Amino acid sequence: MDDRLMKAMLDVDERHWWYRGRRRIIRAELDRLPLPADAQLLDAGCGSGRTLEELADYGAVRGIELNEQAAAVARQRNRGEVRIGRLEDLPWDPASFDLITCLDVIEHTPDDRLTLRELRRVCRPGGWLILTVPAYPALWSQHDVANHHYRRYTRRTLRAAAIGAGWLVLRMTSFNSLLLAPAAMVRIAQRGRQANDDYTPELRLGPEWVNDLLETPLRAEASWLRGGRSLPAGLSLLAVLENPRPGP
Repeated sequence: MDDRLMKAMLDVDERHWWYRGRRRIIRAELDRLPLPADAQLLDAGCGSGRTLEELADYGAVRGIELNEQAAAVARQRNRGEVRIGRLEDLPWDPASFDLITCLDVIEHTPDDRLTLRELRRVCRPGGWLILTVPAYPALWSQHDVANHHYRRYTRRTLRAAAIGAGWLVLRMTSFNSLLLAPAAMVRIAQRGRQANDDYTPELRLGPEWVNDLLETPLRAEASWLRGGRSLPAGLSLLAVLENPRPGP
C-alpha cells in the first residue's frame, strides 16, 4: 500500500464510517459460525490491529502484517501476537487456526491463489476464512493504483480463485450497496488520471455526524446479512470459505 494511504488508514480506522461499517458486517458473519469455545483466530493483513479487538470476543487472536509501522500500532493494542511477514509465507504450522479473516488484502498480492493456498494451509480442516475484496474491475481507478492493487473482483473471479486454492465456497455476498452508484461515478471520473503526489486519499475523517450518517447503510446491511441473506450488488464482495475435511 502507498505509504500516504497507510498513514491515512492508521489515522482514521477507529472512527471512519467505512471501517466501522465493515466491522459490523464481519461481526454479522462471525456470529453465524459455530466456533469452538477455545477458537484460535488469525487476522491476515491486520493493519493497525483494530480487527483483532473484534476477534478477541471469539477466541485467542493473532495477526500478521507486512507494514512495520502498522504492525507496531497493532502490537500496542495487546490483543495477541502480531508478526511481520507476507501472507504467501505464513510463520505458523499447518492447521493452526479455526478461523482466519483477510479483509481487503488479497488484491494487494501478485498471486491471489498462492495467498489463498497458504491461508488454507494454516487453517484447520473444517475451519473458515472470511474474505473481503473490492468489486467490479470496471471501477478500476487511481485509488487502486495508489493502493498497489493488482485486481478488483467479480463473483466469478473470486469464486474461481477460492476453488482453485482448494477452498469450499459456503457463502458470497456484496456489501456497501447503497453507495455503489455515487462511488462508481467518482471512480469512473478518475479513469485515466495518474495516482501521483497530488492524489488525495479517500480516507478522510469528517465530523462525527457525517460518519454516523454514512455508516447507517452499512449498519442496515449488517442486520440484513446477519440472517443469512445476501445483497446482489455493492462496492465490496464478502466470501465465507471452508477448508474441506479430508475424505474417507
